[in-house]
Order: sequence, then C-alpha cells, then structure tokens
Amino acid sequence: MPRSVNSVAKRARRKKILKQAKGYFGRRKNVYTVAKNAVDKAMGYAYRDRKNNKRNFRGLWIQRINAGARLHGMSYSQFMGKVKANNIDLNRKVLADLAMNHPEAFEAIVKKVK
Repeated sequence: MPRSVNSVAKRARRKKILKQAKGYFGRRKNVYTVAKNAVDKAMGYAYRDRKNNKRNFRGLWIQRINAGARLHGMSYSQFMGKVKANNIDLNRKVLADLAMNHPEAFEAIVKKVK
C-alpha cells in the first residue's frame, strides 16, 4: 500500500509561516526554511519585548513623577513614600499622567502629602 501524505496540511503550515514573514528582506520572505528561522526569531523577540515594554513604561512613569515632584521641592522617593503614608491609591501611571498633563492636579496632591 502506498504511503499517504497530507499535502494539504503541509502546504497550510508553510503558507502560514510565509504569511508571517511578509515584508521581510530577501530570501527571508519567500524561502520556507529561511523564513521559518526568521519568524521563530521574531516571535522570540516579540515575546521577550512584551515583558520589556512593561519595564520601560514603568521607568518612564517614574521619570515623569520625579520631574513633577522636583518642581515642588521633593524627590521621587520622598514623594512616593508620603503618597503611600497618606493612603493615596493612585498608581504610577496615573500620577505620571497628572504630572505631565494636569500639573495643577499634581500640585494639589503634592500639597496634600507635604
């Protein structure tokens, strides 16, 4: 009995990889084996950087809060310590937004914690 091969599924798998490699340069976009390596590498970077993105934003928020707090004569660590001590439940994302876009609201928070 001849060997049966599922060509339909094989072609679908290859098309899926080549579709993901769309826009890549050179053979990475149209040669399956090269495209597969490139897509695997790209997926690894995407997974890693979804985590790094969260770190980067936290750092950005801290810088913005620090800049806003220093305008009112406090350091970031002093400000955050007093925010926690006064039970103000605003996270860094919100505080950074206030410091950047609503300085009068941020100033009110600074005056409350001083």
